[in-house]
Amino acid sequence: MKATYGSLMLGVEPDIVGWDVGGVHTKAVLVREGRILGSGFKTYEVQHAPGLLPEFLRDLAAEVGASAGTRHAVTMTAELSQQFRTKRDGVAWVLDGFRAAFGKTDVFVAGVDGIWRTVDEARAAWRSVAAANWAVTARLIGRRHRDVLLIDIGSTTTDLIPIIDGAPTTLGLDDPGRLAADELLYCGAVRTPVESLVSHVPYARAMAGVSAEGFALTGDVHVWRGMLHPDAYDTATPDGRPATRDFCGERLARILCADRTMLDDAALDAIALSIADAQSQRVTSAVHRMLTRHPTLRHAIVVGLGAWMGQDAARAAGLEVLPAADLLGDQHLIAPAASAALLLAGAA
Repeated sequence: MKATYGSLMLGVEPDIVGWDVGGVHTKAVLVREGRILGSGFKTYEVQHAPGLLPEFLRDLAAEVGASAGTRHAVTMTAELSQQFRTKRDGVAWVLDGFRAAFGKTDVFVAGVDGIWRTVDEARAAWRSVAAANWAVTARLIGRRHRDVLLIDIGSTTTDLIPIIDGAPTTLGLDDPGRLAADELLYCGAVRTPVESLVSHVPYARAMAGVSAEGFALTGDVHVWRGMLHPDAYDTATPDGRPATRDFCGERLARILCADRTMLDDAALDAIALSIADAQSQRVTSAVHRMLTRHPTLRHAIVVGLGAWMGQDAARAAGLEVLPAADLLGDQHLIAPAASAALLLAGAA
């Protein structure tokens, strides 16, 4: 039973839970009569407990207020987890989890092509539903803003999605194609290893090479600089210690094979700034490349945990940043889950 986004005829409006199931984090948003009523965000690492997905889904659904008869609008990126040898296996795991948790009649799966599929249809069209969360957000935004660049900076990645005449207009439709087109950057607000962004940082009036040992993440940079709250550091820290500013400073010192007795706050400020600048330049350069392909774009919608970086990049490229709240309220941090629920509900 295929239908385009927002056109699925459900009869009496049921509650909808929108899902964005990742390999580490899963988000859920409850929509009733076109209004967002509840949301949840939980860590569930696929590799550690793959058999617990149905129980996890039921618990998170109950937490956001779902009840019997609730419909489920599913997007995913969990298929990329190293738990699975192929993405097809990963998609099947997600679908099996939803079927076990909620049955197959109340679950609808979003594809990059704008089509909702049943569990069985999605299993057959696994390439269309794998990593389709970006397309769901773009199609929701396109209902209100016909020509705009969508920038979504999450904890792990950055999506740059040109929306032309209300539809996502990308060169790539899957992860490899989007990476090749710079429409997907593995560059996020928390989980990106700093050595993937810089090879050298300031030290003692010179530039020193950084260790490539996974000592620090971008979350350490942004917490140290006050751009990210420690509670938003939503992954395990490299050393297993808390995500407080003091420990973030210790991890940043470690990238120079040093410690806090060797580097003062000013030295860490310079190191953190150089990494933040490198990340900002990477995103800004990619935005400029999008505008080279789509020179008529004048506006950007920015969502996600790292929205401040996206806003800076958009403005540096000469774009006017429009608010996302008119569609997503305060749920822009988990835009794909909210977008899936709103689209299935026909509320866009």
